[in-house]
Amino acid sequence: MVVLGSLHGIPSPPLVQGTTSSSSSNSQDSTNRSLILARRRAVVFGSTSLGIASLVNLHIFNSKPPLCHSAAAEEDEIEKEEDRIVHVFQITSPSVVFIQDLELAKIPKSSSSDATLIEDENAKVEGTGSGFIWDKFGHIVTNYHVVDKLATDRSGLQRCKVFLIDAGGNSLYREGKIIGFDVAYDLAVLKVDVEGHELKPAVLGTSRDLRVGQNCFAIGNPYGYENTLTTGVVSGLGREIPSPNGRAIRGAIQTDAAINAGNSGGPLINSYGHVIGVNTATFTRKGTGVSSGVNFAIPIDTVVRTVPYLIVYGTPYSDRLASVELLKFARIGGIKKKLQKWLQMLLAIQAVLEDAEEKQLTDKAVKLWLDNLRDLAYDVEDMLDEFAVEAMRCN
Repeated sequence: MVVLGSLHGIPSPPLVQGTTSSSSSNSQDSTNRSLILARRRAVVFGSTSLGIASLVNLHIFNSKPPLCHSAAAEEDEIEKEEDRIVHVFQITSPSVVFIQDLELAKIPKSSSSDATLIEDENAKVEGTGSGFIWDKFGHIVTNYHVVDKLATDRSGLQRCKVFLIDAGGNSLYREGKIIGFDVAYDLAVLKVDVEGHELKPAVLGTSRDLRVGQNCFAIGNPYGYENTLTTGVVSGLGREIPSPNGRAIRGAIQTDAAINAGNSGGPLINSYGHVIGVNTATFTRKGTGVSSGVNFAIPIDTVVRTVPYLIVYGTPYSDRLASVELLKFARIGGIKKKLQKWLQMLLAIQAVLEDAEEKQLTDKAVKLWLDNLRDLAYDVEDMLDEFAVEAMRCN
């Protein structure tokens, strides 16, 4: 605009009269030529300046400041990250269950487990926890301390109520029966009857390749609020935490993803929705019960090594030999029942192995678990032979 204002201020040359002498005429001609030249220069300069100004103004008008581009790109990244977390939660949460520990007011008359949970309206909720679906047969993995009252119950009044969602999105609840537990690793396996329903087992990852700083997410039911997601990072690896029997659980994962009462037994997952640990413990601020942000999970590699033995034997590997010896000397009635149980378990294992071979699974953690299952299948076959021989001797 300064350039345009200067251009308007240039005066036009005066008209020249032709009544002067030749010397004056020559002088006047020279003056006129100078003025005309000056005008031409001014016009040329003004035109050039006007063009430059127009181009500059056009560029400023049409371009956005670099900060706008940076802010827009940052918003896009935030939106993509949020969408990814939402997707991870949506595909993982159907595999997470809500567990209630109940104490019945009296021993129920009905033998039906579902009727038991419905009939006794005076049942007292003694605790809550979380867990996740291990396989399509209804096995649920959780912490031992979530179901320890049921595991040690001698009154017949303790029950475990499991709320879950099937693959079709239908909500249901069933009574959970303890299949096995390992106090040393604070792990337990429940079994629910899901006949007529298809379950969505959690996808297992691996904990051996974890790095501090990786994103992780905890899904559970803190204080009874179902399907709660908390986010954080892997804060540390190789930690030691106490187990319910006082021994140390080594190799625990530390995270700042919030874990509160009711989160225990739920999955700690990575950015792909794969389970990398079982949420177990938290340090709380003294006198408040509020999480301090220092939370721990049992690594999934430890869980993968332990759970198959709990499903098949009901006890950890370290106690297996003692269990087998006790079973060998059971009476004929008990032997037949055990024989039927082990046969059903063998068929279930074989079904899982056949299904895995058809799907051609390549995940390392899954392969390790399948190898353990194959070993267990061989052990079960040996035990079936021993039971059959023992049953024949008793007859």
